[in-house]
Amino acid sequence: MMERIQVGLGDRAYEIVIGPGARALAADLTGRRNFLVTDSRVAELWGSWAAKEIPQAGSFVFPAGERHKTPETVVSICRRAAELRFDRKARFVALGGGVVGDMTGFAAAIYMRGAGFVQIPTTLLAMVDSSVGGKTGVDIPEGKNLIGAFHQPEQVLIDPDFLATLPPGELRCGLAEILKTGVIFDEALFAELERDPDSLTVAPDYARFVPLIRRSCELKAQVVAADEREAGIRALLNYGHTFGHAVELLSDFSIGHGEGVAVGMCCAGELAARLGLWTRKEAERQKRAIAALGLPVALPRHCTVPAMLEAMRRDKKNRDGAIALVLPRRIGAAEVNRDVADAEIGAALEAVHA
Repeated sequence: MMERIQVGLGDRAYEIVIGPGARALAADLTGRRNFLVTDSRVAELWGSWAAKEIPQAGSFVFPAGERHKTPETVVSICRRAAELRFDRKARFVALGGGVVGDMTGFAAAIYMRGAGFVQIPTTLLAMVDSSVGGKTGVDIPEGKNLIGAFHQPEQVLIDPDFLATLPPGELRCGLAEILKTGVIFDEALFAELERDPDSLTVAPDYARFVPLIRRSCELKAQVVAADEREAGIRALLNYGHTFGHAVELLSDFSIGHGEGVAVGMCCAGELAARLGLWTRKEAERQKRAIAALGLPVALPRHCTVPAMLEAMRRDKKNRDGAIALVLPRRIGAAEVNRDVADAEIGAALEAVHA
């Protein structure tokens, strides 16, 4: 049974459709010329299905991987659209994970000053995070997602049947984002991930993922409707990300986004405990939950304190040179803090090193 969640943004409101078979709704994308964008990995798995089931007037496939999430790839997407003579009424269709969705959305935002797009996420991480909310963008050597735009999709089709093709590491990365949402907004969601973690990772019971995806999307839809451009409550969704993005950058993206966020949550949890914002017991509870899902809980040795601080200073959420950190107050609540001294951050980082 399909579930529908509304993202309330006035005349730009859209639906998130969740459920087995949701991808079949792509066949209803008619009335406009569709431009399918995907990566080489997804094309190998789902290209034949997409060719048959998604009405399309052209497509673009780029090499898979975060290393290709660049301005150059976005320009290539736009040039292919121009070659195919798509006008601004064209609909870009993103089929893939977060890299595909972010770049397709950004290309749609800038192509002829704005075309529509639809998200069909194929990874758990994209289903619960990047496909909803309209954040689009690319990486540059100086930092992650430093070039981008807010550009909301017209529709998001989330089909858990895609999950069966994911390697275990990809599932774990998505679970990190769900756990993050639980820490900042919903203790019940956090507790659900603590229950029988092996059924989510070792021997996945895909039926368990549907309510987790639904709740994550419900919470994100509420936040986006209240604060589309991250002027307030939406900033809390960056929990673990300031640390995590630095870890990704310093590893040259050999560490996945979800893994970076998991370590980043441990860093934030350690710092919050040192500052007395939450208890050591809560920090340890978070760490146990992360480890039980098979996610890393320690900073790699190459992520030295000076390198981490330098990378964190490049984060786009910073203001006037102050590092913006989302720190937990308890499981289910968090706050943004811009007043933490580098020495305090450094001490927390040292404590989380492998």
